[in-house]
Amino acid sequence: MPLVRPGHRHHRTHGQKHRKRDRAKGAIQEEGQESHDTPSQRVQFILGMEEDEEHVPHDLFTELDEICVKEGEDGEWKETARWLKFEEDVEDGGERWSKPYVATLSLHSLFELRSCIINGTVLLDMCANSIEEIADLILDQQEASSEFDENMRERVRDALLKKHHHQNEKKKNNLLPIVRSFTDVSKKQSDPHLLDKTVYALSPQPGTTSLEVKNGVTQHDTSPMDLSKAELHFMKKIPTGAEASNVLVGELDFLLRPMVAFVRLTPAVLLSGMTEVPIPTRFLFILLGPEGKAHQYHEIGRSMATLMTDEIFHDVAYKAKDRGDLVAGIDEFLDQVTVLPPGEWDPSIRIEPPKNVPSQEKRKMPAVLNGSACHAEPEQHSGPELERTGRLFGGLILDVKRKAPWFCSDFRDALSLQCLASFLFLYCACMSPVITFGGLLGEATDGQISAIESLFGASMTGVVYSLFAGQPLTILGSTGPVLVFEKILFKFCKDYALSYLSLRTSIGLWTAFLCIVLVATDSSSLVRYITRFTEEAFASLICIIFIYEAVEKLIKLGETYPVHMHSQLDHLTFYYCKCAAPAHPSNQTLQYWNDRKIVPSAVEWTNLTVSECRKMHGEFIGPACGHHGPYTPDVLFWSCILFFTTFIMSGALKMFKTSHYFPTKVRAMISDFAVFFTIVTMVLMDFLIGVPSPKLQVPSVFKPTRDDRGWVINPIGPNPWWTVLAAIIPALLCTILIFMDQQITAVIVNRKEHKLKKGCGYHLDLLMVAIMLGVCSVMGLPWFVAATVLSITHVNSLKLESGCSAPGLQPKFLGILEQRVTGLMIFVLMGCSVFMTAVLKFIPMPVLYGVFLYMGVSSLRGIQFFDRLKLFGMPAKHQPDFIYLRHVPLRKVHLFTLIQLTCLVLLWAIKASPAAIVFPMMVLALVFVRQVMDFCFSKRELSWLDDLMPESKKKKLDDAKNKAKEEE
Repeated sequence: MPLVRPGHRHHRTHGQKHRKRDRAKGAIQEEGQESHDTPSQRVQFILGMEEDEEHVPHDLFTELDEICVKEGEDGEWKETARWLKFEEDVEDGGERWSKPYVATLSLHSLFELRSCIINGTVLLDMCANSIEEIADLILDQQEASSEFDENMRERVRDALLKKHHHQNEKKKNNLLPIVRSFTDVSKKQSDPHLLDKTVYALSPQPGTTSLEVKNGVTQHDTSPMDLSKAELHFMKKIPTGAEASNVLVGELDFLLRPMVAFVRLTPAVLLSGMTEVPIPTRFLFILLGPEGKAHQYHEIGRSMATLMTDEIFHDVAYKAKDRGDLVAGIDEFLDQVTVLPPGEWDPSIRIEPPKNVPSQEKRKMPAVLNGSACHAEPEQHSGPELERTGRLFGGLILDVKRKAPWFCSDFRDALSLQCLASFLFLYCACMSPVITFGGLLGEATDGQISAIESLFGASMTGVVYSLFAGQPLTILGSTGPVLVFEKILFKFCKDYALSYLSLRTSIGLWTAFLCIVLVATDSSSLVRYITRFTEEAFASLICIIFIYEAVEKLIKLGETYPVHMHSQLDHLTFYYCKCAAPAHPSNQTLQYWNDRKIVPSAVEWTNLTVSECRKMHGEFIGPACGHHGPYTPDVLFWSCILFFTTFIMSGALKMFKTSHYFPTKVRAMISDFAVFFTIVTMVLMDFLIGVPSPKLQVPSVFKPTRDDRGWVINPIGPNPWWTVLAAIIPALLCTILIFMDQQITAVIVNRKEHKLKKGCGYHLDLLMVAIMLGVCSVMGLPWFVAATVLSITHVNSLKLESGCSAPGLQPKFLGILEQRVTGLMIFVLMGCSVFMTAVLKFIPMPVLYGVFLYMGVSSLRGIQFFDRLKLFGMPAKHQPDFIYLRHVPLRKVHLFTLIQLTCLVLLWAIKASPAAIVFPMMVLALVFVRQVMDFCFSKRELSWLDDLMPESKKKKLDDAKNKAKEEE
């Protein structure tokens, strides 16, 4: 049977009922201020109205209470379900809440709810301070419409004022539990805003009363809410400023027909004891009816509660002017509902909340007719920071003006535990490549620039860049092409008897000057031509290089610590390895002995250690010896254990934030400090096991590697004067190298997906790099430029997520913690590392190689290129629902991926060849390859697979404008 009076079933259309429905619909439209063709249009009109202070939408917590009458006991309202975003039900046992799930509703219950709103009592902007006043005002309205007599009114009033029992309350509310779980205690201590949210509840407001029902007599209690009964733990999930929506449904044996009321309070009132959390109530929906329809009432109540969580109806409920607006909101909701056939779906199955909740913005926008409107797609790298000003240093001046207001906040915002975790992690990650690069440079330049110079240069450059750059999230480091350039330059100087350091200084000063010229002419605006195609090819290559070099360095440990591959366990007692004089000494060995007056026959070769034997140019003999000395299998295999354990443990701890163990704050801390905890654990394990694994070697004395050089280099020195002028030729190539490395990394860091709020400064970044490149050249230090993988890792370590999220709702990505302190502290501590060798010498190199592997793999996440690569091996039915697959044919997706893969392979080949110095030119060539792709793909296809080039954007917008003018 329907819940409304006979003859008013507005959702039925057959027979003579359609005439009555039309009259009722007309009555609703008469109440409204304006008539609209469709519910969607009316809803858009309602949402477009100006907001006043009392009708500003707030986040809503909805609670469903059902009246429960037990034999021999007074009845009470019992909480059965709640909604913050998704539905949670009290399980049948009554001891726990269900997991949040997507509410599945009966279509019939939605139509019944619509009828309830049309025929029931609707009181908008009611001014009341207690549940008593609310009940009286509702019953006055019911009595005025001849719904109740006096006796019936009192009985319904008593039912409405019965006490509310919530799921969190125990049978003995006056007794606090003696033992609280670790999780509960941690939750209370981990939320600094919890007290702020409950202050409202601690202070009784004028006119607010709490009610208790004892022996059928309603008693007033003006004392503040008993917080022991409030669900303070759940308050963490509720956003600050949220309001409550109470849905009260149930059956009463004395009612002959249903009583329905929808109430919106103005202002919202804290009704003590009404809601399980101490927040003010804004909406009440009441449905009381005759016995025998409890399930039907429950489903209507669920429908009402679910509507209140809908983003559109929620706003309509706040702004509605009359009953018709609410009905339009329900009709618009019904337009969006998806119906599942009863034989193909089990309604008892609970649908897991989605990882990403779809946006409802399109429901707020007017429909586009025939697709005639042309929406401009936002450019990936657009904005005032990339506009050409036409003035000398115009872009730089704008960068300074843009970043100056944020300078102080860049230090205040760093007061976070997450910044500490990022700093500790990246300090360890940056140290090893800097020292390794210095060691390789020392080998390539006969020690003229080595580890101590690399450490000093990285520290000085990094500190200055972190303090004054436009994008301090970028981490500076050494790059492979720079090392290749240094090797070629040193060989050239050696062949032509030139001073390497002096010529290098001249080239560095010319490079710095040319970079400043690029800054002066706003050349960084060319970054607009670097699209996702180029970014992903470059970033993928750098990530793959990180992974490859990490594994390669581990394998090379096998040369230093060889393994006997075909040993026999039964012959281990025969194994030995001794040092002996070489049977056929080389000329180099004889010269060494003569210079040091060593007589081979007088040396006790068998008593020498491994290092002494190598120093004396002895040779190892015995079945336990290899080419490089004694077999040491334990070191290599232990290094493999450290390497892979570091990689796996770092990834596992980083994902710990999404696990189900420990409170949220503990999980977040473990995730933030994942790599640091891993390094500490591996260092302790290595120390306790005692296997002599290779350790990090840090210079212990602050002085130049060679005594024949100082900290200031003369650009001319012993070289002819014309070398200063000739240095501009290699400086041009070096400028392209620096510009491309710096700006591509800056583009990746400044992507719109990172939601950066403080803006960027491409011109200011390049200026800082140019200045420090000149300083490092004069001081004979290595050159440093933006390091792609380190920068991506830095950004990922500073990602912010919403701390307050509804049950079942995934934390929302808010942006990046933009500040200067992490980069500053990384390089300050790096400079102090010379004085920390006593601690750093315990860090095993395989652990750092494992960190490199983790950084390379983690930086690959989110790169669309690798998602598209996986499609080659997937049947169409198993392919993920990527948005570009909906709009671009699969063969075109594969073609785009193949072109990108070919470019990546060519880049790798050039990078690994002796021609690696032209690597930046090849990266620049990717921009031209992307230009040519405009002839192979349509603009629409490229807009889904990549970013449109600036000219394409302009042409498209011009075409749209011209078409619009023609239509006018």
